[in-house]
Amino acid sequence: MIIERATADDLDALLAFRREASSWLTALGTDQWQRPYPADKLLGTIEAGEVFMVRDGGRTAATITLTPEAEEGLWTDRDLREESRFVNKLTVARSHAGQDLGGRLLDWAGDRAFRSGAVWLRLDAWTTNRALQDYYLRHGFTHVRTVTEGGAVNGGPRVSGWLAQRPARLSATHGLTDRTDLPEAPIGQPVANRGHSQVPTR
Repeated sequence: MIIERATADDLDALLAFRREASSWLTALGTDQWQRPYPADKLLGTIEAGEVFMVRDGGRTAATITLTPEAEEGLWTDRDLREESRFVNKLTVARSHAGQDLGGRLLDWAGDRAFRSGAVWLRLDAWTTNRALQDYYLRHGFTHVRTVTEGGAVNGGPRVSGWLAQRPARLSATHGLTDRTDLPEAPIGQPVANRGHSQVPTR
């Protein structure tokens, strides 16, 4: 499997991907992702180079958004004194469930965050989705706090305010062939530490 940046041509597929995930989550009894995500906001993150696609042959296996921008109202100024990268909209196709592809993507994101000079890989999860929170805890994240005040980017009250983080670190085990460009080298970090994660596909 390869990972590469999404393009504007992926917008419709990503919106459909989210609808598929929403239906699956509804079947599990959670209200997560019931409000449609604004297409213009998604397109903006694609154009900013923050959305990545995992391809398995001609199929889309998963997607992840990795951004240096913290969502307003979630992380404090004190939190943000340390460089971070934020995971959003991590979604795995039902056809690729059960392979821990989400965990491998988190390892890839932590690797990329580290190579960008970040200290932390951070995320916010649905406040009422305990199973998802437990998933992140099993993958090495630590719960920071839960924020319920404020509004969501797709309208309505804050519903995804369970905050967690884990240290950014290199990974040679995610098993994805990385076809993205290299992150910018932070000042003082040797360029040799920034090589592509060209790990053989699994």
